[in-house]
Amino acid sequence: MSKKNYIPTVVVMYILFFMIAFVTGLQNPLSVIVKVQYDVPMSIAFLGNFANFFAYAFMGLPAGMMLKKYGYKFSSIAAVTVGILGVGTLFISGLYDHLWIYFVGAFVSGLSMCMLNTVVNPLLNFIGGGGNRGNQLLQWGGSLNSFAASIVPFVVGMLMGRSGETIIPGVRPNFHISDVNPVFIVLIAIFAVALLMILFTNIPEYQHDPKKKVINELIVADDHNCFHFRHFKLGAIAIFLYVGIEVSIANVTNIYLIHEVGISPAIAGSIVGFYWFLMFIGRLAGGYLGARFSSKDMLSFSTVVVMALIMMVIFTPENLTLSVGRYSFGKIPVNVVFLVLTGLFTSVMWGTIYNMSVEGLGKYTPTATGFFMMMVCGGGIIPIVQAVLADHIGCRASFWFVILCLTFLLYYASSGYKNVNKKIKVK
Repeated sequence: MSKKNYIPTVVVMYILFFMIAFVTGLQNPLSVIVKVQYDVPMSIAFLGNFANFFAYAFMGLPAGMMLKKYGYKFSSIAAVTVGILGVGTLFISGLYDHLWIYFVGAFVSGLSMCMLNTVVNPLLNFIGGGGNRGNQLLQWGGSLNSFAASIVPFVVGMLMGRSGETIIPGVRPNFHISDVNPVFIVLIAIFAVALLMILFTNIPEYQHDPKKKVINELIVADDHNCFHFRHFKLGAIAIFLYVGIEVSIANVTNIYLIHEVGISPAIAGSIVGFYWFLMFIGRLAGGYLGARFSSKDMLSFSTVVVMALIMMVIFTPENLTLSVGRYSFGKIPVNVVFLVLTGLFTSVMWGTIYNMSVEGLGKYTPTATGFFMMMVCGGGIIPIVQAVLADHIGCRASFWFVILCLTFLLYYASSGYKNVNKKIKVK
């Protein structure tokens, strides 16, 4: 396929990148609604987010097997179809006002997002030829991902605020999952359009054999498989921690602003949305810098800066506030400003970690990607752990756990990324 023919494929993959973030990002403001509607602790409110990301652990390997056996186009069609079912279930949970239907919808939506991630990441890396160019395409795709995530808290916050409800300490507001039903309807429509686009787009394929039994390549080491590469295994751990860090910062910030600071959901959504918007800016910059700096250098620098910002969150007094727009935002804690700024630097971590993890894997890349996607379940587990800590020791002290996670990322960027298994044949 000539280079110019890659453009329609890249466009479709970037649309799917956008949808991945939007559907996944819904679990953040929905956790605020769940906490209020069902009057539960923060750790319980995060269970929808947990269900969404736990789906990655359930679907990661099957999605990799599907990709290996049937290729990119079939896998993307299946993923979008499951996405329609998942968002449809979320819509039904709003109609019937049922918490467990919502959890099921969050889980099924997570299955779809895992399947989509299993397609778009290796395909963009494949089109870019790996290396810096592959990292660049991933960073640009990630920028759309972050742009979508920046919209979600604000849109849902506005829908929550239609009734005029504002959080007042000691007074329980009247928020419901059904407030978000207009968003669910729009998402179903977009997924339907994306499905049609995929059907009529000529998507490039690596060589795959539908008759081949790929389960042995995933689990049984006939000769070698992706698990024989140390840098891949460490990279999978790194992505588990990174996704957890990214999601946890947004979730804890949103609940902290609404339930402890006492500002309206729309304003809290705007502040958290700005965190995702800074990730959008960071990934745009990452797309430009990705062809000029190595993934190792980008991950090292961003990790050090995020660690510094989190330390400022921990040690800055909570009563120190910053006035931002007297008639819109009012006074917000300086700690929150530091948390929002982390988005500018966490933005490049996904692309860099993925790029380094699959470098040199060759024919093992599709199955490696499936397991890699399993580890995205960290986005559900890490926030739950921090939420439990926050319930017991407070939000600020709970960020020591984030520092611990970042320490491993710094190790991976310094030496863990190195491929020490270069003698394994990958062609």
